[in-house]
Amino acid sequence: MKKERRTYTAEFKLQMVKLYENGKSRADIAREYDITPSALDRWISNHQKTGSFTAEDNRSAEENELMQLRKENQRLKMEVDILKQAALIMGRKLDVIRANAHKYSVSAMCGVLQIPRSSYYYHARKREDDEHQAEEADLQERIYKIFTQSRNNYGTRKIKRELEKQDVTVSKRRIGRIMKQLGLVSNYTVAYYKSQQKPSNEAETANVLNREFQQKQELSILVSDLTYVRVAKKWHYVCLFVDLFNREIVGASAGPNKDAALVYKALSSIQGNLTNVRLFHTDRGSEFDNQLMREATEAFGIQRSLSAKGCPYDNAVAEATYKSFKIEFVYQRTFLTLEQLQLELGDYVHWFNNIRIHQTLGYLTPVEFKQLAL
Repeated sequence: MKKERRTYTAEFKLQMVKLYENGKSRADIAREYDITPSALDRWISNHQKTGSFTAEDNRSAEENELMQLRKENQRLKMEVDILKQAALIMGRKLDVIRANAHKYSVSAMCGVLQIPRSSYYYHARKREDDEHQAEEADLQERIYKIFTQSRNNYGTRKIKRELEKQDVTVSKRRIGRIMKQLGLVSNYTVAYYKSQQKPSNEAETANVLNREFQQKQELSILVSDLTYVRVAKKWHYVCLFVDLFNREIVGASAGPNKDAALVYKALSSIQGNLTNVRLFHTDRGSEFDNQLMREATEAFGIQRSLSAKGCPYDNAVAEATYKSFKIEFVYQRTFLTLEQLQLELGDYVHWFNNIRIHQTLGYLTPVEFKQLAL
């Protein structure tokens, strides 16, 4: 079937150029947004009014290291091939011995073919060693690629699942050993400061959700929370809306103020019919329980639900999502402007929904889970 030709708006092209200028690699942009590298190069050239960039100029340090691993893999394969060619005559005799080892003794066959037994066993061990080295180099390349494409977030468990998708079965222990050899350390192994619990309001809204986090209907129940992000020398805030059906981030906003307007902006960014939303659950922050949000939820017929006072477990999905958001996004970047934060936030949400696998979803992405379920 002929692939349908895609068209891109000027706004989309500008966003891709800005992603590149803000440090996102050329390869990641092309892969995650399904565009050709040549098209991206042309957009960058047109935007900056300079000559085209070579592939070498656009490679990150991670990509250069990956290329080095590939070269090492090719070198090992070349050595194996050369050894095979150099020992062609000897190899034919060895093949005869291996093919008949189940019928005759190795000692007798070596005597007939005039080959020392030590030579046979030496070549047998050498062949096993060469095959093992080539396999190890290939596995190192696969693990390194999966790790970097996860934005340095995946540990042994998720890397094991991604390898299984490639029909490669490896133990977590072996993956951990290779990660240690390559110096790959997941962002999740770094300890981060845990902020103190914030004061809560005394609204009488009940906890209607009651920790029923597994939902079978898309966009039926949404959960949300807020977190802070440093932009230049000032604090800014991010609000995310998460669909309990598939843990997808369906709405997001960023701004300088921690208020109801920020929450309403995130709600407005949701793609879909908001009248399908049955319940909206959050903690007891004043940003979620106010006149603006009451009017918005009542207009769409959305029932409100608030966690019990001082009980973050009542909003566990939102808490877990924000933990990942901080480790994978906030702590890994430096933001100079609100525009940069908004741009990279949109890029992270796209990656989170379409690329990142989730253990809760059976190691599928939220979009994959929704496609299979619907």
